[in-house]
Amino acid sequence: MQLTNYYWYFQSAIPERICNDIVRYGKQMQDQMAVTGGYGNKPLNENQVKDLKNKRNSDIVWMNDRWIYNGIQPYINKANESAGWNFQWDWSESCQFTKYTKGQFYDWHADSWDKPYIRENVNDPSHGKIRKLSVTVTLSDPKEYNGGELEFDLRNLDPDKKRNVIKCKEILPKGSLVVFPSFVWHRVCPVKKGSRHSLVIWNLGWPFK
Repeated sequence: MQLTNYYWYFQSAIPERICNDIVRYGKQMQDQMAVTGGYGNKPLNENQVKDLKNKRNSDIVWMNDRWIYNGIQPYINKANESAGWNFQWDWSESCQFTKYTKGQFYDWHADSWDKPYIRENVNDPSHGKIRKLSVTVTLSDPKEYNGGELEFDLRNLDPDKKRNVIKCKEILPKGSLVVFPSFVWHRVCPVKKGSRHSLVIWNLGWPFK
């Protein structure tokens, strides 16, 4: 799929009060070690944990509160139209509140799966669907941390092309958010100082034809 726009951003779109409420709410809940899709939900042994932390090292909390979705979903629709993607989507996964502290990161990856979700309950809203649009919301003031930049690789899944990396500096201000196709490769660079808080939402639809 050829893209004219690899991402679409909105600076300082989410009010500071809402950002602070999400961070406060996330800190009240029990966090867990972030994993990648290949590990599933089973307990990890020592070697698996070591291998995982070479790829992804952060702490997360899952949120399913309507007030959070209500503040962010309108921007997903606006970005989808403004960027010219016009992807069909109709369901959002749980929000992932993520904390990166010194040395933590998430290496190069794409959010989309090769195959659609297959659920035991075929009435599950995610059954048969794939991730189409990803959203990252900046919840921290840039003065609170160093490093932790969000970067995109614009090769568009073509390994024969030379890596084309850009830093998404547009979302550094607190309350900024970026929407991008879930198949676009990206990473979060290691945090060098302080803590970086963000919120991620994956939005699903039927597989592309």
